[in-house]
Amino acid sequence: MAKKSGLSAEDVDNLRSQLDGGTQPLVWFTAAAVGMEAGRSAKLLAFTDPEEGDFIQVRPTGSKDEMSFGPAELTLEKPPPRKKPATPPPAPPEPPRETEIIHPYVPEAPVKPVAPKPKPAAAEPAAAAKPARKPSAKNTAPEVTVTLVTTGEGEWVVEVLQGTRKTVRPTPVPPAAVAQAAKLLAPEVAEIVEGVLNAARAQQLARVEQLRAELEAAQKALEELGV
Repeated sequence: MAKKSGLSAEDVDNLRSQLDGGTQPLVWFTAAAVGMEAGRSAKLLAFTDPEEGDFIQVRPTGSKDEMSFGPAELTLEKPPPRKKPATPPPAPPEPPRETEIIHPYVPEAPVKPVAPKPKPAAAEPAAAAKPARKPSAKNTAPEVTVTLVTTGEGEWVVEVLQGTRKTVRPTPVPPAAVAQAAKLLAPEVAEIVEGVLNAARAQQLARVEQLRAELEAAQKALEELGV
C-alpha cells in the first residue's frame, strides 16, 4: 500500500472546525503511525494544547482506546478498497478414456510365480527445519511506563508513557492514594514512599507550629493595643 501523506496545517484547521460544529470526522493512519496498520480508519476526538508532538486524540475503528498521534501519522486520504483475489477458471473436463478389452490367457501348465526381490526403501529426505517466525511488530503490545513524581512538599503527580507516546500527562495524585498503592508493590517501594510521606508530614507540622506561633504573637499584639 502506498504511503499516505500526513495532515497539513490547513487540514488541522478544517478538522478543528468540524469538531467545533459537533461533527467527529474520520481520519486514516499513514505508514508512519507506530503500532497501527496503514489505511486503518479512526474517529477524531479532540485536539490538545499546545499543538506539539502527539496532540491529536483519536479512537481507532473497532477499539475503545483513546490514543494520541502527530499530524504525520494521520491523513484525510481514504485508501482504495482492497481487490478480491481472482477466481481461477474451472479445469477443462477430461476426455473419455477408451475401454481396452483384455482376453484371458490360459497357460498350458501352472507356473509358480517367482516372488520379486524387495527393493531397498529409499531414504526419505530430512525435512528442512523451518525458521521460527518472528512476532509481528503490529501484534506486539507497546511498553507502558508509569512514573510517580513528588515535589518534596507532599504533592505527587503521575505520568504514563505508552512506548514513546505520552498517553497521560502529569496529573496530581492524593498522597493517601500513593501510600495505598505503594503497599501493594514490593516492600522496598513501600518503604521508600513511606519515608517521603513522613518527611512531608514533618515539614507540614513544622509549618503549622510556625503559623501557630505567628498567630499567637499577632493575638498578643492586638491585646496590647486594647482590641
